[in-house]
Amino acid sequence: MRFNFKTQAITNDLFARSLVIIICVYILSFVLLKSYAEIIRHTTFRGVLKILYAVSLANIFLLLGNIFFNIGNAYLIPYSVLCINFFISFCMLAGSRVFIKKVFDTALKMNSEPVVIFGAGELGLAALKTIVFDEFSNWKVVAIADEHPDKSGKIIAGITIYSLADVLKPIRKYGVKKVIIAVNNISINRRNEVASFFIENGIKVSVLPSADQWLQDPFKIRRLKDIKIEDLLQREPIHINNLEINATLKGKSILVTGAAGSIGSEIVRQSALFSPGIILLCDTAESPLHSIGLDMEENFTHVPCKLYITNITDARRMRHIFETHAPDIVFHAAAYKHVPMMEDHPQEAVINNVIGTRIVADLSVEYGAERFVMVSTDKAVNPTNIMGASKRIAEMYIQGLYEHSVASQEEIHKRTLFITTRFGNVLASNGSVIPRFRTQIERGGPVTVTHPEITRYFMTIPEACQLVLEAGVMGKGGEIFVFDMGKSIRIADLARNMITLAGLKPDEDIRILYTGLRPGEKLYEEVLSDAETTLPTYNEKIKIARVQTGSYDYIRDCVQRLAASVKKGNDWELVKLMKEIVPEFISNNSSFESLDELPNEKAGIPYKTMKDRFILAKKMISIQ
Repeated sequence: MRFNFKTQAITNDLFARSLVIIICVYILSFVLLKSYAEIIRHTTFRGVLKILYAVSLANIFLLLGNIFFNIGNAYLIPYSVLCINFFISFCMLAGSRVFIKKVFDTALKMNSEPVVIFGAGELGLAALKTIVFDEFSNWKVVAIADEHPDKSGKIIAGITIYSLADVLKPIRKYGVKKVIIAVNNISINRRNEVASFFIENGIKVSVLPSADQWLQDPFKIRRLKDIKIEDLLQREPIHINNLEINATLKGKSILVTGAAGSIGSEIVRQSALFSPGIILLCDTAESPLHSIGLDMEENFTHVPCKLYITNITDARRMRHIFETHAPDIVFHAAAYKHVPMMEDHPQEAVINNVIGTRIVADLSVEYGAERFVMVSTDKAVNPTNIMGASKRIAEMYIQGLYEHSVASQEEIHKRTLFITTRFGNVLASNGSVIPRFRTQIERGGPVTVTHPEITRYFMTIPEACQLVLEAGVMGKGGEIFVFDMGKSIRIADLARNMITLAGLKPDEDIRILYTGLRPGEKLYEEVLSDAETTLPTYNEKIKIARVQTGSYDYIRDCVQRLAASVKKGNDWELVKLMKEIVPEFISNNSSFESLDELPNEKAGIPYKTMKDRFILAKKMISIQ
């Protein structure tokens, strides 16, 4: 190159001398810096830098040789050759390594799974770089999707950016089965909409950790989180009045019944955040209660806890708890909740949900508890099953008990405030539909759904418990608070989405089997009955149900009659009595449906249809 490829100008002595000197010097430089030691197919930027250092060191040696061994203006190596050699050596040594690495990477990625990244911002680029450079990644990015119109059609690292509407083209072209959502500052609702868009097209969705986590700990492929159905049903974070909750709970003695359950255990954890004086955990389930006790010891060491294994229907044991600790706040979450099971065991439903509630409520009044917050259910509205009717009777009792304290002109500061909270199904709670579907999918199906059109409301456990705390401190006594449950969800759609999220195809890989409504089950859940209206509160997610209440004497007598009926052991007589107390209780898909066809002798109104029953319900409410 120095002689412009005129080789006749090169003498044998010059060529041989230069060749020997350069080879010796380069070998010395390579040995000193060990630039040859790196495995070529795993070459990194640091390896390329080491080559640069080795070539530079060799040329420095040659430059010094020219300076010290300059004989009659005859250099060991001409300076022009040194310059040319430096660039050629570095480019060929580094370039060959990069080329070989690229060949290996391409070969390894030939059978890699194609993926799409949603998000062309910083987080999206971080995911792209990680997938490209992570040797353990079995993915190759074939497209990037972004909502920003200015980015559509642009190219990053050889990968085209598409709008959300156009990204289905490369998805179908490359057979993409996975999308990674990598976007900062996206609302939960919008993230869920984007995820639902891909899921509806049969694509599995994963999400990156939050930006805060990524900044603290560099993103790794293994930290990708497959999006779950619970994530899609989440809503924007709830803003609660922490100051008022803190003022109400701080330093107080708190009793939580049903403390080992999904709702009860979360109420315990969230109450502990406000530094109560002591939390009393009451439940019959030994192992779950032990587990939540260990959790409290590890994570809330500053909050004293006491575990009680007992049943709320054990009046003697419950009295001991109240005598010993005189709880200021009672969160009553203990209940039997499984509809089909309670349909087969109405006596147990009444004993636990009604009589157990009466025992805890009466003790709360006797020992001067400030607040009694009962966790109820939307199944108490126009109940079609034993469980819902038992919870409605429990609601009626504590409302009547509070009205009785008001009517007796008991001093306000001594009066126990009774508050009821109603909400629907909670995600991933014990025995709920989502864990059941997940187990069925893992087994290979089928996924069992009772009816194609059945719908339910869902909340996350933390969200429900936050609202329970909020309602519990805002209540002034006697209210039934109903929560904003969002949109009702078809269970069949829920099952299909869960199958898709598992990377499978509904009705192909996993069959959906419709088994028919279970005893006592509704197609549609309600939050408020026809006879009820709501009033707003300062929290838009909480409303007050305005319900017609009966007198305390009436409901007390009803509960006593229920207790007497339980002792007789006659299910039919017991359920008939429940229907008299809650006239809007109409059994559905149950053996007790025949009781709805009997005339109501007390009211003197015969009825045989559901319409007649609702008419009677309204009249009975007005009578009460």
